[in-house]
Amino acid sequence: MSGFRATVVVDDPMDCPIADASSTTDEPITSVTRSSTATDETVVEEFGVADGSSPEAIDAGTEAELTPIQTNEREDIYRFERDAGAGCACEIVEQTGTPISAVRAQNGSLLLTFRTLELDVVSDIVGDLRTQFDGVLVEDLTQDHDDESTDPVIVDRELLTTRQREILETAHELGYFEYPKGANATDVAEELDIARSTFTEHLAAAQTKLLNAILEK
Repeated sequence: MSGFRATVVVDDPMDCPIADASSTTDEPITSVTRSSTATDETVVEEFGVADGSSPEAIDAGTEAELTPIQTNEREDIYRFERDAGAGCACEIVEQTGTPISAVRAQNGSLLLTFRTLELDVVSDIVGDLRTQFDGVLVEDLTQDHDDESTDPVIVDRELLTTRQREILETAHELGYFEYPKGANATDVAEELDIARSTFTEHLAAAQTKLLNAILEK
């Protein structure tokens, strides 16, 4: 049995306190815990911020009411509550029946990692997220094999326009697809001398073509 591990980036997750808080920190937010309280349909979330970040800056970065929970030598832990079913990116993924294995945030973007046996699920999740958010991209997609067998796929680069290839190459060279990111969407757009929205639009179109080729759609 083999499966896929995907990380999807939501550049503008809209009213996500964790993503908002990450825009005020030098280090990415990697410690996130989520729990659902069924009685009042309230979701409680906690996240850790690297020690040394300004609590005032964290509070100013989000409209959510953050409650400091714990401070240790590595990080400060904050907690907040929100209504369930409010269009949260995490919930959109989980509504497909796919658990999220990791939630991270960096420079105001949300990074969601999940596993699935079917590659089609990745495409469906990206499509669902794009109905709600702009700048949804597949940052990483890997497959685990339980034996030495492989299923190679040849992708014709001519599927991409010259502009799409240029954008992919520039984003790769600047470290946009790395973790931690070497550059964010704004950095790449400035390097290409285009609007940030234009960059994400071209990048999303290129990734859709590549995924369709891999999925043979």
